[in-house]
Amino acid sequence: MQEFQEQTIKVIVDESKCKQCESKACIAACKTYARGILVLKDGIYPVVEGDPKRLGTECLACEYECWFRGKKAITIEAPTPGLEEYRKKHGIS
Repeated sequence: MQEFQEQTIKVIVDESKCKQCESKACIAACKTYARGILVLKDGIYPVVEGDPKRLGTECLACEYECWFRGKKAITIEAPTPGLEEYRKKHGIS
């Protein structure tokens, strides 16, 4: 597993799933919709090039493309402050 932190989100990459991925859609998405900080290592694994806190755009494109065109290897955690309190207040579990 590889993890990196942008300003407010954490990107988690399960590299074991990347081996079977033919599309490498996350890399193309990062180049198209963000600043291209994801690059291929050894032609197999996405790795971060540069400082993700400074260069990351938090566009979520890598996760979206990986889930729909890749192997579901990328997960993004986006904390939402106050969400738990809101859900409790409105009876949402």
